[in-house]
Amino acid sequence: MTRASELAEAGKVSRRQFLREAGAVSAAGVVLSSSVSTRVLGANERLGIGFIGCGGRSGAHFQAIHWLKTQGKEPIEIVAACDVYRPRLKQRIEGYGGKAYMDYHELLADPAVDVVCIATPDHLHGYQAMAALKAGKHVYCEKPVTHWRQFELTKELTKVARESKAVMQLGTQGMSDGAWHQMRKLVADGLIGKPIHAECGYFRVGDWGERGMPIDDPNAKPGEDLNWEAFLGDSPKRPFDVSRFFRWRMYEDYAGGPSTDLFPHSLTPVLYILGVGMPSTVVATGGKFRYQEREIPDTYNTLIDYPEGITVAVLGTQGNNYFGTGGRGAGGRIPIIRGWDGSLTVQGNDIVFTPAEGSDKKAQKFAIEHGEDFITYWKDFLACCRSGKKETQSPMDLAWRVQTAMQMGMLGLRQGKVAHFDPQKEQIVL
Repeated sequence: MTRASELAEAGKVSRRQFLREAGAVSAAGVVLSSSVSTRVLGANERLGIGFIGCGGRSGAHFQAIHWLKTQGKEPIEIVAACDVYRPRLKQRIEGYGGKAYMDYHELLADPAVDVVCIATPDHLHGYQAMAALKAGKHVYCEKPVTHWRQFELTKELTKVARESKAVMQLGTQGMSDGAWHQMRKLVADGLIGKPIHAECGYFRVGDWGERGMPIDDPNAKPGEDLNWEAFLGDSPKRPFDVSRFFRWRMYEDYAGGPSTDLFPHSLTPVLYILGVGMPSTVVATGGKFRYQEREIPDTYNTLIDYPEGITVAVLGTQGNNYFGTGGRGAGGRIPIIRGWDGSLTVQGNDIVFTPAEGSDKKAQKFAIEHGEDFITYWKDFLACCRSGKKETQSPMDLAWRVQTAMQMGMLGLRQGKVAHFDPQKEQIVL
């Protein structure tokens, strides 16, 4: 039994305990054209789980499902796995069992698969999730839901998810933390008055280069054991490069740095707490201020304005991991929600309310009911798959709002412009 499994058994599993920095890769291709009805499941009927992507991040998901089956006594089974790199696929299958596929379309056609877990590079997520929903499969998709350049795909996936009978949840597992649900209620109840400003961030040290994403095999080459074309997906067609394949988070074709790799963890709970809709204006700054080998920013800051009269500041760097007091979760996410009458933040295991100047309200503390729990996050998702309940802890409609703001920031930063959102046309305007 691994250390992560032991922690899971003790009921203390969190994202930090399970997380492995890595890049799972899987096949990309044409979206399935026909819709398939989602199979109705009984409360105790077995769910077959298929994994698209068998890299390091997927390891946490394999462990969680294995624990839920063996220790949690959930009626589930790992039935299939897919990866475009055969050695990685073979290793996962030998460890957990199930059919092996190198084309994710073949996995989606497998009738034994009821639920799909997607843990592949960013630019493949949206296509794979949409194909899975159209195939009638429930979807757990790692964040970000799409790449920073794939706004139209994000919009289309949102439409498909709304129309599908299948359930979809994003891999922003920090949403299992009770703090965000309690803060949302406190804001809705009027404790801070009219919300006006929020702040969050993500701070860490790591370049995702040689230390963060090792090259499994420096002699790897495209062929029957490595499908380079499937890895590329809709990204620019480039000659094979072993660094791009194994260290994809360093490259703008496949990743976005803090904006999409990290900030969904920070921004998702804040938008949930505030209950805001689509952004109106986004401006972003940043660049490569420490790690020059990579293509994407290591330091990135975003200001997002909302029609509700609220600004959200999302700040972060991968050049320093100090996040001050009050951080909660991996990377020191710092939630501060400011209103006319006062502010909410987190200190240790308490939500702290601080009155604003001129307010007649009193300072208060609220004990956080429970922390982040990756195992429960998966368990609740599986319960939604059985019941057909679409409102998971991190649904696609929330991801649509989060990802659009992040995409606006990246597109604006690259062109040196302020990004605006046209709500009538549902378009980003630069």
